Amino acid sequence: MGGDHAPAAVLDGLELAAERHPEARFLLVGDEAQLSGLLARRTRAAKACSIRHAAEAVPGDMKPTAALRLRGSSMRLAIDAVASGEAAGVVSAGNTGALMALAKIVLKTLPEIDRPALAALGPSARGDVVLLDLGANVQCDTRNLVEFAVMGDAFARAVLGLPAPTIGLMNVGSEELKGDERVRQAAEVLRDSHLAPQFHGFVEGHDITRGTVDVVITDGFTGNIALKTGEGAMKLMRDLLKEVFTSSVPARLGYVLARPALDRLREFMDPRRYNGAVLVGLNGVVVKSHGGTDAIGFAHAVDVAMDMVTHGFNDRIRESVDLLRARRAAATLPDGPPVTAAH
Repeated sequence: MGGDHAPAAVLDGLELAAERHPEARFLLVGDEAQLSGLLARRTRAAKACSIRHAAEAVPGDMKPTAALRLRGSSMRLAIDAVASGEAAGVVSAGNTGALMALAKIVLKTLPEIDRPALAALGPSARGDVVLLDLGANVQCDTRNLVEFAVMGDAFARAVLGLPAPTIGLMNVGSEELKGDERVRQAAEVLRDSHLAPQFHGFVEGHDITRGTVDVVITDGFTGNIALKTGEGAMKLMRDLLKEVFTSSVPARLGYVLARPALDRLREFMDPRRYNGAVLVGLNGVVVKSHGGTDAIGFAHAVDVAMDMVTHGFNDRIRESVDLLRARRAAATLPDGPPVTAAH
């Protein structure tokens, strides 16, 4: 029931998702009378979906604290289904703050994970890149950044299919002495962890679109600014191209000749391809779709959720955290008894 074009855009997206994932089944949570009428006109989705009635929905402008009190909202009941094991994951285009608050309270974090993070894909010159945190944690310490690296590694393996994704830590420079203490300490921990072969070191803002690494780790304040800046830059580029190719008759003719290449560029830069941010680090899969997306974008968010589930995303995190904990334990073991040389 969440999003600018809900629930029609959600059901249109599920019509596409049902075709891509014929083995999947979807639990629709919301106004049953409204959903059943719309679902009847979407044959593929109708075969894959069941409906659970929810009399309330979380408005887009509702504060997270107020959303926590709506125990019968569609968002709460959907997350409850994940907590009970009835559903493997939840996808919502609704209120972001409410979704994160409810997911943290109901699902709770995985063992040994201090805070969940918001992760998503973005475009780069070498393919898709994973970026986290995108705003769930404005302030982070060394432990948080290291855990983000563990979760980013699992995300890239599950969604991008990379066997050993490279990892970079966002900093104000690539030199080892740059940055504050928490960032430098996080780099030291990663260099001494099981992720050391994949750890590239420090990266800067331009390395995101350059594709220097597969996973970029940063705090939520910096990550959210980077995300919004990138979105704004892509929109500016689209607007400028439109202005240039409509400025004169020769320009319009040039557009006709360049159209095949421009269509490929438009497809590559289509924000719907990157729709679906994941709240990683929880006992369940939680995917946030952009509220203003259409059917194609929502279907992509479902694709991301399916990747998380079918590739055992949370199991990968647990395994990696166990390796990290074992490494820490080995590093803090007391030394053995002194050896006395024979004379």
